[in-house]
Amino acid sequence: MSDASPPTDPRSLLDALRAGTALHGWPPEEVERARQLAAEPATAPPDQVATLPEPLALALLEGSVQAGQPALAEALSGSAPKTLAKAAKKALYQLRSRGIATAGPTRPPEPAPTRPEASGPEPLPALLTSIDGTGERVLEIARPLRGGGVEAIQVLYSDEHGVTRLQVADISRGDYRRAAKQATSPGPDAAVEIPHAEALERLALAVGLNLRTSTAFPQGLDTVLRHLEVRPRDTAPEIPPLEPEDERLANEAHALHDEEEMRGWLPPMGELERMAHALAELRESPLALTPAQRNAEVLRLAHARARAFLSAAPMRQLQASRLWEMALHFERLGKERPARLARAEARWLAHGPTGSLSRFAERLFEKALLVTLAEPRPARSAEPTRPEKREGERRSPGGIILP
Repeated sequence: MSDASPPTDPRSLLDALRAGTALHGWPPEEVERARQLAAEPATAPPDQVATLPEPLALALLEGSVQAGQPALAEALSGSAPKTLAKAAKKALYQLRSRGIATAGPTRPPEPAPTRPEASGPEPLPALLTSIDGTGERVLEIARPLRGGGVEAIQVLYSDEHGVTRLQVADISRGDYRRAAKQATSPGPDAAVEIPHAEALERLALAVGLNLRTSTAFPQGLDTVLRHLEVRPRDTAPEIPPLEPEDERLANEAHALHDEEEMRGWLPPMGELERMAHALAELRESPLALTPAQRNAEVLRLAHARARAFLSAAPMRQLQASRLWEMALHFERLGKERPARLARAEARWLAHGPTGSLSRFAERLFEKALLVTLAEPRPARSAEPTRPEKREGERRSPGGIILP
């Protein structure tokens, strides 16, 4: 009877190394060397890991990611074996997504000159837009083609459904660079350049959402995944635990709505409709309210809707993950203050006390007032005169004084 095949995915192989499970298919001395390093993979010497059989090296790299330590991945991202270097770059992206600071890839000393190997052109950087208030964004990947051109692959994907739209076009590398320059020019919709490996990882996670939510693939997506050698991954984003300054910074997170990248963020359409219904009831109320009382009542209504909106844990987690992504986008734009506020609010929503105040959410619903009160209303025979706006006041189209 033949021995069972050894595990091949890095996580299972790491578990087998640590458990002392017999592994066949590799030299026993290499398995034993990997087993010793698996006890503390985060401190394993990179030069020893790089000389192991590739599956064993990938298992140790997985162990360093689990430990939240970037040193091994940083060293291996500049290693000679391309597959190992690619896996190390993906590991660095996973660590950065968890809020762990990483350094740039390190390269070993230049080897002695050897016969050059035939290789294709360097992959062009991918493009990624900011995430909008509905969780949607655009990712563009350039796949090199024979003859020097590229296949520009543009996907629209959301953090709730995965890839929902796909466009593919063959263009020259020069045209792609010009399009990238235009897409990354300053402005509220500015995209950022990201490494090719990170783009593939993001696409894999988006497609994993398609499978989890039973969202149909756009036509041609199967072919794109095959050409890019991308397999779906279904991993929920992890928000790191709270930090000491988070509560203070979260109380200032309403300022994020003043950033041009987030001015368009609004509650979902269903929330806007509920807000409109509640305001209509307030207008029809027989109570005689002064302008100040009316202002206070409308703001109270908006803030109550904000608390109800975040009362369910899944919605808090969803908003936290969107803010975490915005923090990374702000960092890449060089906007350090908004990045700190977004990270703090994300951690506060994910791990703060249930039912805790969120000034970010309150301002979100204050913005919803501007939209709801701007909707046309049926004409009335006697429309009351709107009070004049005093200097320094912010008023909605309906006359509400916003804080």
